[in-house]
Amino acid sequence: MSFTTLTCPNCNSTVKQYRNPFPTVDVIIEINGGIVLIERKNEPFGWALPGGFVDYGESMENAAVREAREETSLIISNLRLLGCYSDPARDRRMHTISTVFVATGYGTPKAADDAMNLNVYRPDSFPKQLCFDHARILADYVETYLKP
Repeated sequence: MSFTTLTCPNCNSTVKQYRNPFPTVDVIIEINGGIVLIERKNEPFGWALPGGFVDYGESMENAAVREAREETSLIISNLRLLGCYSDPARDRRMHTISTVFVATGYGTPKAADDAMNLNVYRPDSFPKQLCFDHARILADYVETYLKP
């Protein structure tokens, strides 16, 4: 168990501050025969799946729908769970655990919010350098959904 100790400013007693992983979601959005990837506006820079942090009181599913809409301007449906990715090194900024969904996208893809650019890639043409562990996630997607 990982924690640090702090001193309470009111009573001067020692209290524990626990360090827990942060929950995130990523979404593989299928549209027009390809997968939507965003070019990140913030560090780490590069291409990634749309996604982000889950808000307090929000379900993973609702976070996936919200993040997809915020970053790609798409409405998604047919949400399916691909898996959870929890390697402590998956995000160099902090320990995150990502629940990854596959969904169908509707509308016109347009980069917004944390995305400075967006592209729809065929599964045989994903960028070589992807942020986080998204190359592994996309390989798992191809293996699970596209291999006979």
